[in-house]
Amino acid sequence: MSSQTLSFKQLVKTSPENAYRAFTNATELRGWLCNVATVVPRPGGRLYMWWNSGYYTNGEFKSAESGEKAVFTWFGRGDPAASEVKVTFTAQDGGTLVSVDHSGLGSGEEWSLSVAEIKKGWQSALENLASVIETGEDIRFVSRPMLGIILDEFNEQIAKKLGLPITEGIRLGGTVEGMGAQAAGLQENDVLVSMGGMPTIDFDTLNKALNAHRAGDTIEVIFYREAEKQSVMMTLSGRPIPEIPPTAQGLADAVAVLYKDIETILDEFLAGVSEDEASFKPSPSEWSIKGNLGHFIQGERFFQQYIAELVSGHERFADDYGGNVDALIEATIAVYPTTQEMVQENKRSMAETLYLLANLPEEFVANKGAYWRIAYDLLQDPYHFNSHLEQMQAVLEAARDQ
Repeated sequence: MSSQTLSFKQLVKTSPENAYRAFTNATELRGWLCNVATVVPRPGGRLYMWWNSGYYTNGEFKSAESGEKAVFTWFGRGDPAASEVKVTFTAQDGGTLVSVDHSGLGSGEEWSLSVAEIKKGWQSALENLASVIETGEDIRFVSRPMLGIILDEFNEQIAKKLGLPITEGIRLGGTVEGMGAQAAGLQENDVLVSMGGMPTIDFDTLNKALNAHRAGDTIEVIFYREAEKQSVMMTLSGRPIPEIPPTAQGLADAVAVLYKDIETILDEFLAGVSEDEASFKPSPSEWSIKGNLGHFIQGERFFQQYIAELVSGHERFADDYGGNVDALIEATIAVYPTTQEMVQENKRSMAETLYLLANLPEEFVANKGAYWRIAYDLLQDPYHFNSHLEQMQAVLEAARDQ
């Protein structure tokens, strides 16, 4: 059987060394090519990439020369045999010409689908590489629709408490005002099980279902509300993209405005709240006001670690959307036993985040991609905080109604 080679070229406005890193660093690869990656860029080193669509490929590096070339084998899901990818980086017109030669591809019917998908994949991926490097925007992300939901954990115990006949799905902690989920009538504790005919049993399948559509599409959503299975048509919203400050200090200043608003709202809410009221739990499985404060503190610490991982180029990847660890929240409450101490620690944690943002390395900011991801996450409307504020208000009301 004869073999064939597919060749692609893309000019990107960066150095050959930076373009090479985009192909040989797991964090960078996730930013423009795939959704999961693990990479050891040396002869004999591993390569594994996975996409939300369910496609994956594995192989090993045959050559890895910084700023010059990377050669690796490729054995994708459904491929009849392994092939080879050679990527070369050539300085040109103040940027880098990235040349991809995917060789060893067979011909005939058994290879037709693989070849078509590989061709389509490299064409769109290289376009995205240029976008991420030059603007920071991941085309896959900015063009993907948004449901406007706040995720909450879901397991067998929660299902039993809510009277649900299922134990897998996407549980809503709330909806975002003005977005598709709210307009469709979805509400807190609904559990999504299907979107557009595709199952949504966990975070990965939810992403896969979203990736199959674009903003403006109207799809059927199947969900459970208590024990009743229901269906509704939802028009998918566009994803609001905040203006991303071009400098680290600019980002810190913009986030500081949002953080100041959160601090003010929290201070006003907690004024006059007693220690007994702040410690009250409506039920063993619900957080107290202090539990929510502990969650805020731990969330801020987690995000600082996430920033450090992106800066270092060693981002950890979870297999699914993780739940909260109550023991961690209780540990925070134990160490900061009064409401005021917890409030002060939360403010200190937020101040640490702002200092970290203001001092992001210049080269990290200049590389745009991962910096854009951090800025996008931080500059969203405070949906998460607002949902917990509502929960704390309900807890306080319950405490005072005893």
